Amino acid sequence: MESPTARALMAFEAVQGSPGITADRLAERLGGISERAARRYIAILREAGIPIESVRGPYGGYRVGRGARPAPLIFTQAEALGLVMAVLDGHHAAGDTTNPVGSALGKIVRVLPEALGAQVEAVRRTAAPAPDRAAARPDPEITSRLVQACAHNQVVRVSYRSEAGNDSTTDADPWAIVVRHGRWYLLCHAHRPAARRAYRIDRVTRADILPETFVPPADLDPIAVLDEHLATGWEYHAEILIEATPAEVAESAGTALGTLAPGPRPGTTLLTGTTSAPYWYARQLTAIPVPYRILGGPEIRTAARHIATRMLDATRPAQP
Repeated sequence: MESPTARALMAFEAVQGSPGITADRLAERLGGISERAARRYIAILREAGIPIESVRGPYGGYRVGRGARPAPLIFTQAEALGLVMAVLDGHHAAGDTTNPVGSALGKIVRVLPEALGAQVEAVRRTAAPAPDRAAARPDPEITSRLVQACAHNQVVRVSYRSEAGNDSTTDADPWAIVVRHGRWYLLCHAHRPAARRAYRIDRVTRADILPETFVPPADLDPIAVLDEHLATGWEYHAEILIEATPAEVAESAGTALGTLAPGPRPGTTLLTGTTSAPYWYARQLTAIPVPYRILGGPEIRTAARHIATRMLDATRPAQP
C-alpha cells in the first residue's frame, strides 16, 4: 500500500466510504501522511476524472460527486485475513465498521447493485450473532504477520503471555498456523528452549518478522503434530481401552486426546494421553460412540464418575 497509485485508490475508497471526510482524517487513514500529501492524492483523483467535491466550513470535507465509477475493490491485509478468520471460526462482526470483518464487508456492500445492497445492509445492521464463548479470536494484524512469516519461511520474534499471566519473548521458526477447537495456534520451533511449541495466537502480544530464514520440516502434517503436542506433556495421565479400531476412533473422536494404538484384542484401541483438565478430558470421552474403559488415570476416572452420577441423577423422576 506504499505506491502512489495504491494510496490514490485508498483515498478514493476513504472518501467514498466516509462522505465529508476532512484532510486531516484522510491523512490519518492513508497511514499518517501529511495533510498536504492527502490533498495531493485528491488532486490526482480529480486529474483522473473522478469527481471529488470539497465543501468548506465546520461540516465540510471531501465527498464523491455524481458520475463516479466504482473503484477497484482493495482490502487491507487485516481486512482480508479477518474475512478468512470469520469464515473459519464462524465469527461475524458484520455490523461493526471498526472491525476488519465489518470494514471489509462494507466495501463489498458498496459495490453491490442498489436493491441487493440495501437488503444486505439491512441484514448486516440488524443481525445479532451469538458468538462461541469458548472460541478465542486473535488479533488479525498479529495473525497476518505470522501468516506472512510462515509463507516465506522467515524467523519471528514472538512476545507471549501465558495463561498464568507470565510474559516471555523468544525467536521461533513458524511452521504453520492451525485452527483447532476454536483456538488459533502457531506451530513452531522455539529457539529458546530449542523445542517444538504451539502458541495460542490470541495470547501473542507482539510478532516481529526477522531477516533470518529457516527450512521447515519435510512432510510436515501440522494438524497431526499439533494434536500430538496438545495431548502430551500435561500433569494428569490417561489410558483408555476403546472397543473400536484406531481408524474408527480417529474418525469419531480425532487424535487430540492422545496417541491411538492397537489394543490387546483385535478390533480395540488403546488411547494414551495427558491433560491438565481431567473434567474436560472425561467430557470428551463421552463423545466416543462405542464402549470404553478407563484403565489408567485416577483423576480422569474420578471426573468420569462425577459426570456419570450427574447424568443418572438427571434421569430420575422428580420428587413430589
